[in-house]
Amino acid sequence: MIKDLAARVLRIYDELDRESLDLHAMFEFTEAHSPEKQEEVLSAVAELVGVGFLRAGEGGDFYSRTEDGRIRVAAPRDVTLYTREGCHLCDAAKLAMMPIVKELDGRFREVDIDDDPALRQQYNDHVPVIFVGAREVARHKIDPAAFRRELQK
Repeated sequence: MIKDLAARVLRIYDELDRESLDLHAMFEFTEAHSPEKQEEVLSAVAELVGVGFLRAGEGGDFYSRTEDGRIRVAAPRDVTLYTREGCHLCDAAKLAMMPIVKELDGRFREVDIDDDPALRQQYNDHVPVIFVGAREVARHKIDPAAFRRELQK
């Protein structure tokens, strides 16, 4: 389980709607104004890199959140559909999901696994894969009634 500060760092990406952040932004948005607090943030960032939730950019000052890091702090009504272009099962799943997501005020995100080598390796033979919050709820096909129950939890 990741610590509160590490989870806070992961959530900043959503708050700012950014793909990458520098350490200065992390310090500012975690209110790390003292050297001691900044060291805590640096430790949290190192922990997140170590478990694969953040990826360091060139130079080491900028960090991007991995998809695993995004899912880790997803809100209970965040719906993620891992898909790929030309996947008829993915299209069918999206068609079945969208009215339910809209009705229950969920937030929908579609992610093409072919844009991320780690996701392609993990889900290559399994799309579509559907997450509600941090929980995987379906692979290959969707049961709309079961999906609705998951989103209502």
